[in-house]
Amino acid sequence: MGNVTWQQGHITREQRSKLLGHDNKVLWFTGLSGSGKSTVAHALEKTLHEKGVLTYALDGDNLRHGLNKNLGFSAEDRDENIRRVSEVAKLFHDSGVMVLVSFISPHRVMRDHARQLIGKDFVEVFVDCPLSECEKRDVKGLYKRARAGEIKEFTGISAPYEPPLSAEIVIDTSIMSIEASVQRIIDHLKL
Repeated sequence: MGNVTWQQGHITREQRSKLLGHDNKVLWFTGLSGSGKSTVAHALEKTLHEKGVLTYALDGDNLRHGLNKNLGFSAEDRDENIRRVSEVAKLFHDSGVMVLVSFISPHRVMRDHARQLIGKDFVEVFVDCPLSECEKRDVKGLYKRARAGEIKEFTGISAPYEPPLSAEIVIDTSIMSIEASVQRIIDHLKL
């Protein structure tokens, strides 16, 4: 990248956070399809907004409509998907916004990459929900299609999901309500 240099601005993240009146983190929601990542993240976003915290939700499906629409679902493409999202999350974090990232992100090494890129403000939220429950919630019919062999490399069925070893927050949406899940995150953030 010889002729490409990072342009450092004059305003720091800390100055942006002070202007906004709150600290910010990158909350990285990971879990199987149907575990409730997006549902909990959007409920949290609403709660944080009501508390005056500027947020932005980066959702897996939404980014695949634009920034990552050229990527498939091979292991390599999934890793590139998460690499790009990590870079976007870092930029949003630098802007002072509380970033809510909802991606299956099945490979631990890529979540670790995001953690290293973001630094101390990275908070891994493991939405731990049994596969059987995720399949019951399958409104898109993806698990059914994956079990029928129509979808190749589907996480949890024909492609692996590596659960976090030490997530900062673990919520089991098979036994916890959305409200209780949001409250656990709020308690962790001390907001």
